[in-house]
Amino acid sequence: MKFLIVWLLVAVTVTVTVVTAVNVTYDHRALVIDGKRRVLVSGSIHYPRSTPDMWAGLIQKSKDGGLDVIETYVFWNLHEPVRGQYDFEGRKDLVHFVKLVADAGLYVHLRIGPYVCAEWNYGGFPLWLHFIPGIELRTDNEPFKAEMKRFTAKIVSMMKDENLYASQGGPIILSQIENEYGNIDSSYGPAAKSYIKWAASMATSLDTGVPWVMCQQRDAPDPLIDTCNGFYCDGYKPNAENKPTMWTENWTGWFLSFGGAVPYRPVEDIAFAVARFYQRGGTFQNYYMYHGGTNFGRTTGGPFIATSYDYDAPLDEYGAPRQPKWGHLKDLHKAIKLCEDALVATDPTTISLGQNLEASVYKTSSTCAAFLANVDTKNDKNVNFNGNSYHLPAWSVSILSDCENVVFNTAKINSMATIKRFVAASVDDLSDSKAISSEWSYVSEPVGISSNDAFNRPGLVEQINTTADQSDYLWYSISTNIKGNEPFLHDGFQTTLHVKSLGHVLHLFVNGQLEGSAIGNAGNPSFTKDISVVLKPGKNTVDLLSLTVGLQNYGAFFDKKGAGITGPVELDGLKNGSNFDLSSQQWTYQIGLKGESQGLNTGGSSLWVSGSPKSQPLTWYKTGFDAPTGDSPIAIDFTGMGKGEAWVNGQSIGRYWPTYIAPTGGCSACSYKGSYSSNKCLKNCGKPSQKLYHVPRSWLKSSGNVLVLFEEIGGDPTQISFTTQELESLCAQVSESHPLPMEAWSRHNLTRKSKSTPKPRVLLECPHPNQVISSIKFASFGTPQGKCGSFSHGYCRSPNALSILQKVCIGSRRCNIEVSSAAFGDPCIGVVKSLAVEASCA
Repeated sequence: MKFLIVWLLVAVTVTVTVVTAVNVTYDHRALVIDGKRRVLVSGSIHYPRSTPDMWAGLIQKSKDGGLDVIETYVFWNLHEPVRGQYDFEGRKDLVHFVKLVADAGLYVHLRIGPYVCAEWNYGGFPLWLHFIPGIELRTDNEPFKAEMKRFTAKIVSMMKDENLYASQGGPIILSQIENEYGNIDSSYGPAAKSYIKWAASMATSLDTGVPWVMCQQRDAPDPLIDTCNGFYCDGYKPNAENKPTMWTENWTGWFLSFGGAVPYRPVEDIAFAVARFYQRGGTFQNYYMYHGGTNFGRTTGGPFIATSYDYDAPLDEYGAPRQPKWGHLKDLHKAIKLCEDALVATDPTTISLGQNLEASVYKTSSTCAAFLANVDTKNDKNVNFNGNSYHLPAWSVSILSDCENVVFNTAKINSMATIKRFVAASVDDLSDSKAISSEWSYVSEPVGISSNDAFNRPGLVEQINTTADQSDYLWYSISTNIKGNEPFLHDGFQTTLHVKSLGHVLHLFVNGQLEGSAIGNAGNPSFTKDISVVLKPGKNTVDLLSLTVGLQNYGAFFDKKGAGITGPVELDGLKNGSNFDLSSQQWTYQIGLKGESQGLNTGGSSLWVSGSPKSQPLTWYKTGFDAPTGDSPIAIDFTGMGKGEAWVNGQSIGRYWPTYIAPTGGCSACSYKGSYSSNKCLKNCGKPSQKLYHVPRSWLKSSGNVLVLFEEIGGDPTQISFTTQELESLCAQVSESHPLPMEAWSRHNLTRKSKSTPKPRVLLECPHPNQVISSIKFASFGTPQGKCGSFSHGYCRSPNALSILQKVCIGSRRCNIEVSSAAFGDPCIGVVKSLAVEASCA
């Protein structure tokens, strides 16, 4: 199998542009580009989870971090919200994004899917698919296959029209069809196998000129490459000997759910997983995510996926490097690249060095590289290899780019760390957490039925089939008469409304008053709730506002997961202990809110009234604000609000829900040692899952901006505040036993026995080009304890460390210093010492 691939090589003359073709194919070791096997490092950036003005910076930071490839899904429901009507503008401009990757000199892996999962609403499928007669999604079903082929062909045609496939001189070297189908294909029976064969044949028939992959699909038909997704993929082997080992999703953290604590993954463990993958024969690895970004609007899936899709990625939600994760992985990538010639020249030879210890060697007559691994979860080990002794921390891999010198160890971080905080925004150089105008106006959303489009049905309806996801909201309304002789009207007791719902959220109003709410959770969106209600003799109006919080995006038959009130709905505690079942009665329904149909989210309309009533449910709020000064990322702190959605200048920044608090337990200390899982390392227990919400600067004008909120359960809009992300501290902690900085290895041909071998170094650098190091908050050479932000002196320390660091660093944007007794004196002879530093920039 051969694919003709073209990579862009432009020879500029007055009138001529020359495109030079290269061949790209694959063998059992790697992708082969222009006749050369390649070790490739990739990272996922989803274009709609950031803004076009952010893309070039994100891509450049990815390149600076050592990536070769940018991976992205293609989001069908984003691009074809109505069948046959396409949208590729703004954040949806896929072609522009791919061209920016090409401009940076990187490759693209285009994961068309078109099912993407991705914690994205409905898994990326447009909901109109659900209503096509006879359709069954993701199986051997003719109506579905026709739609899937039509959209896939549309995307391929767009890429071809712009000459973006490598076979045309563009950056796209890989494409993906389907997505993690192997995880659930057994649920679809024999039709799953015929569907996968069809999908593979359909994809290759589109003649892109680049290889196709299927992730998590062990029976991927030739010539498609089956690839691995997970926290670890070092044991993965493809289904044919002529296919390379590829890792399409290395999860750098995990997604955040409303009601959950914030997951994170230690960089030492990520580096360990990556090094093990390359050690054991892998040659293409992708970080999912490298930049997670933001779920703007109503794009979240789940349900209950939070608006932030930060994912603890190397680039944070706002696009800034997360240190030390970004820097440590950058060093790892450099180390891997130093080994590339050896890695692609041969297969590894693996030998045991003892219990939980192994060495993998790539050796030819002209090159040699080795990986020494200690997979013990507790104990450091000393090993002998090639006549030399090496210290291996627990759960770590040392990389020897010449089979002798350790250029990198996954557990020893040379990169600096940073602490960032969101602080009250500054407007016109006046620091003011109320940068938002004090002038608010509001519109009260009517309780219950207010639309002429309302309709009646006997019994209860399923929500998604009713709303077609045109709104989060569906009103269920009914009137019932209560006889005056009901005991609860006289004895002071309340009656109870019993409600069963498929989810996701319910607000109950009786006679216009909010009586209570019920919510599901990410693990189980459905619920049964008994809510005490106050009724009066005669006619009572019961209005149930049912809400979705993103549609299901994963699992077999996920598209058939319903929502809304399915019943029973019963009044309990009536006369003689009887119940009154309302479920089969005549109900009135309204899709969406009146304010939505009136376009209140834009801030227009003459309906706004001056004021900001507090703790009032179903209220639209509007105010004006000026953009915070500077160029730091912006977020709104929604403390004081309950649940709803927010718009800035008419663009939705997403759902907010600061009142959904994470459980108090589960956030104990987390070690990088041992296998990671999504609930192993958590923070922010007992706190709001998310209180800060990203506002892209490109959405703002310098002044005259409009903020609109829709609040469901009641809050105080005057408490919210604009904040900006600011650097609080730079830190580093490097020991005498750390490997040298990667820059040293790339510049020098060093040997272990060289008397002039330099020492490890601490490097600090203010990330903003206009800042310099203004103070040294802490410095200790000896046996310092703690971590960035909470360092303390150990039992031995040099008395001169602070003054030395102050002299070297203050006033400079960047400083570095050797970690050695020669630089600081020896406060404890015979002990391996470390240098810990915390600094600030201004």
